[in-house]
Amino acid sequence: MNTQYLNSEFAANLVALRTIVHREVRRFLRIWPQTLLPPAITMVLYFVIFGNLIGRQIGDMGGFSYMEYIVPGLIMMSVITNSYGNVVSSFFGSKFQRNVEELLVSPVSPHTILIGFVIGGVLRGLAVGVIVTILSLFFTHLQVHHLGVTVLVVLLTATIFSLGGFVNAVFARNFDDISIVPTFVLTPLTYLGGVFYSITLLPPFWQAVSLGNPILHMVNAFRYGILGVSDIRIGVAIGFMLLATAVLYALCIRLLVSGRGMRQ
Repeated sequence: MNTQYLNSEFAANLVALRTIVHREVRRFLRIWPQTLLPPAITMVLYFVIFGNLIGRQIGDMGGFSYMEYIVPGLIMMSVITNSYGNVVSSFFGSKFQRNVEELLVSPVSPHTILIGFVIGGVLRGLAVGVIVTILSLFFTHLQVHHLGVTVLVVLLTATIFSLGGFVNAVFARNFDDISIVPTFVLTPLTYLGGVFYSITLLPPFWQAVSLGNPILHMVNAFRYGILGVSDIRIGVAIGFMLLATAVLYALCIRLLVSGRGMRQ
C-alpha cells in the first residue's frame, strides 16, 4: 500500500514538474522578441565594438586574439543575466497574480515547484547562450578545449543564477524590486568578473580583491573549457559553484516551505 502511494505521489509530482517546465518554456518562447532577440543584438554590439574595434588596439591576451579571449565571457554574461531574469520575473509574476498560493496549497512537493522554475531559467539561459555562441562564430573561430568542464560550468552557472533569481522574487514586494539586484549587483560583478580582461593585468592587491568575485570564477572556468586558459584554479571554481548551488537550493526550499513573502 505504501509503495502504491509513493508511486502515485511520484507520478503526480512528475506531471506537475512537466507542467511547470512546459509553462516556463512556452512563456519565454512566446515572447521571443523580448527574451531571446535583445541579448543577441547586445552581444553582437559587444563583438563589433569591443572585439573588432577596440580589440585591434589591444592585441593578444592570454595567447589569444582579444576577440577569442572575450567571447567565453560574453557567452557567460548572457547565460547569467537570462537565467536570473527568467526566474525572477516569472516567479514574481506568479506571486503578483496569486498563482503561487495555489501551488503552495496543492499536494505538489516544494522541490518540484523549485526545480520546475529553475529548469525554466536554465533552459532560457542555455538558449541565449547557444544563440550568442552561434553569432560569435561570424566574428572568430572557437574550439572546445575541455567539453566536460564547459558543459558542467555553464549548467552550474545557469542553476546558481536561476536559484538567485528565485530568492530575489521571493523577497521582492513590487516590480521595481526585481531590477535592484541585476542593476546594482549583477552588472558590476559581471563587468569586474574578467569578461573583458585578465586579472593578471591588475596590481596584486586588486587581483586578491577580484578573487572574491564569484562571477570571476565562473567566467574563468568557462574560458578554460573553451580556450584552455584561466586566471584561477579550476578545481576551486567548480567546488565553489557546487557549494553555492547546494546552499542556494536549501535556502529556496526553506523559503518555499515557510511561505515567506508568498502568502498574503
